[in-house]
Amino acid sequence: MQTIAIIGCGAIGEAVARYLADHEDVEVAVAIIEAGMETRAREVFGEGVEIAHDFDGISTELDLAVDCAGHPALRQHGEAILSRGTNLISVSSGALADADLYDRLVAATQRGGSQLRLVSGAIGALDVLAAGSVGRLTKVTYRGRKPPQGWRGSPAEAKLDLDSLTEAAVHFRGNARNAALEYPRNANVAASVALAGIGLDNTVAELIADPSITRNVHEIVAEGDFGRFEFRIDGKSLPDNPRSSAITAMSVVREILNSASPIVI
Repeated sequence: MQTIAIIGCGAIGEAVARYLADHEDVEVAVAIIEAGMETRAREVFGEGVEIAHDFDGISTELDLAVDCAGHPALRQHGEAILSRGTNLISVSSGALADADLYDRLVAATQRGGSQLRLVSGAIGALDVLAAGSVGRLTKVTYRGRKPPQGWRGSPAEAKLDLDSLTEAAVHFRGNARNAALEYPRNANVAASVALAGIGLDNTVAELIADPSITRNVHEIVAEGDFGRFEFRIDGKSLPDNPRSSAITAMSVVREILNSASPIVI
């Protein structure tokens, strides 16, 4: 039996809890949440869950912690979790575009003998990209295409009139580091692609609002010593959050299950 803590009780945390309900070998024992979210947390995780607002306040022995809450949560809780020797799964790869946070989390893993595991999230083919990086990657491009409403609450609102778009429009073109820093709620995928491949500063990222689509579309094009590949996924959004893909929650669950599986692929 794995005993885990989940950080956050939003759409991704709720979906993860729902999928894990079918696995008797995993217990969500702790919810780490913001103050004022206690009622919501009990609705999502059940009455028996221990509620905490920081990792130091937890009394339950844990096998694993899981960040489902985004960049601020990783900044707030990541070092404490890793320093204590607890492995941490995170959806917040884009937060690592902050070089100072990256260094602090690496130091925390060294102090605790722990590991920060970034899930693939809304994208796939990161195994191919990571394998290709063992040789020489010459070019990696990521394109993220969402319906206009998927960019609500992001800098795209200041660059485009999302309500009146009649054709696809690029609202960001640059490197993956800047994409992740400017779009902390939308560009985790760009950071994941970069971290698996040629790095945050060398990965080209394009973010596009497209009124002709109804799903979140993510694409990778990569070239290197291995050859060339293209990958595309048309992902359904979570019902409660058009910015998050359903496969993101599924990838979190897969990583949780892998951490205790005798055979992993």
